[in-house]
Amino acid sequence: MLDKERILGKIDELDTYLNELTQIIPVDFQDYQKIEKKRSCERLLQLSIECVIDICKLFVSGLRLGLPSEENDLFDKLHKKNILSEEINRILKEMRGFRNILVHEYATVDDELVFGALKTKIEDFKRFKKEVLDALRK
Repeated sequence: MLDKERILGKIDELDTYLNELTQIIPVDFQDYQKIEKKRSCERLLQLSIECVIDICKLFVSGLRLGLPSEENDLFDKLHKKNILSEEINRILKEMRGFRNILVHEYATVDDELVFGALKTKIEDFKRFKKEVLDALRK
């Protein structure tokens, strides 16, 4: 059974991070390169992505969809249950990879890539949230 309270709590947490992020998004790349701005943006993106993953884990667990072999499997399971669209499924896999770069430094963090994500990817979080809330209403 879905723990709607915990899911809604995680959605509130996601909203908090996204609101903080929108307040500090740099106006241009030069502004982004200020170390405090860069690190703040990276951390808030990381926390936002981790909230998304946590929400997916709560859904998979609550719906008893089995143990995922990895985080990408979470998204696939929710897509197969028509909770996530194909497009959001793909976007979440990209987010996960991006988060891994930020956290584990598997690759050098490309400042232009992060700055671009700040300018173009915030809507992806909102679309994910809409799909999750729609699923909770069903």
